[in-house]
Amino acid sequence: MDLKTIKAFQTIVISGSFNRAAEELNYAQSTVTMQMQRLESDLGCQLLERGKQISLTDAGRLFYEQSLHIVKDMERLQSQLADLKIGEAGNVRIGVTDPTASYRLPQLLSSFMTRFPKIKVSVEIAGTGALSELLLRGEIDMAVCSGPELGKELYFEPLFAEEFVLLMPEAHPLASKESITPEDLRDHRLLITAVNCPYRKKLESVLQESGGAPLDTMEIGSMTALKYFVESGLGVALVPEIVLKPALAGTVVRKLEGRVIDMTCGILCKLSDYPLKLASSRLYHFLKQELTSTRIF
Repeated sequence: MDLKTIKAFQTIVISGSFNRAAEELNYAQSTVTMQMQRLESDLGCQLLERGKQISLTDAGRLFYEQSLHIVKDMERLQSQLADLKIGEAGNVRIGVTDPTASYRLPQLLSSFMTRFPKIKVSVEIAGTGALSELLLRGEIDMAVCSGPELGKELYFEPLFAEEFVLLMPEAHPLASKESITPEDLRDHRLLITAVNCPYRKKLESVLQESGGAPLDTMEIGSMTALKYFVESGLGVALVPEIVLKPALAGTVVRKLEGRVIDMTCGILCKLSDYPLKLASSRLYHFLKQELTSTRIF
């Protein structure tokens, strides 16, 4: 018993004739007859009363009513499997670091899921190190973050540069300077992110090159929260320029001179999974196109 045979049975019931059913299905009448004989044999009961008028037996009536649901469910399943095969449906688990998670991804995912409504996406927000481990354990399919540590079995494709600027209260002593160097920061409290944050590691590398006395720092665990601590007058912070849209009242933005501290970001996935397939590939190429359109390299 297959789907075509069940559909042939339904067509006979609706049309009331083997001949009309055969014409509608573009089969030979003998084919339709054999299908019904095989179906009744498989089920072990008679479904149709043959004669001048085709009528249903009690078993035929029960089978017809139930087969309507069977065919509908099977057609839906076939459609879903076809969508899955071409990447039009499926589940994708993506990891993202801030500020991309808060300032870029919502709008991008809205556009993607409008275009591919059958693809379900779940989002994990964490730092690059944590996302790298999730990828290696197979708990997410890809990540949008900064480059991973060397030696990891991961594939990283750089797509854009996260631009950083200095944010400070407008009454801060450095606010009057148009050009600020790393050395200027040593006399003022610097708000920094958590110790395992790649943004902080790069900042510390730049500041260490300038030498001098130890910095006066205050650790803030959230990249996106830094601007609010600056707004409260607690210090100066290097923040991604994208988080300042709109800018906070009572603060000013300055560029840090010297070595560039912008952070390269891109898409990260497990090396053994690259290139990604099915729904994951759809999202990968969508994000690649959208994020590359604003690259600054």
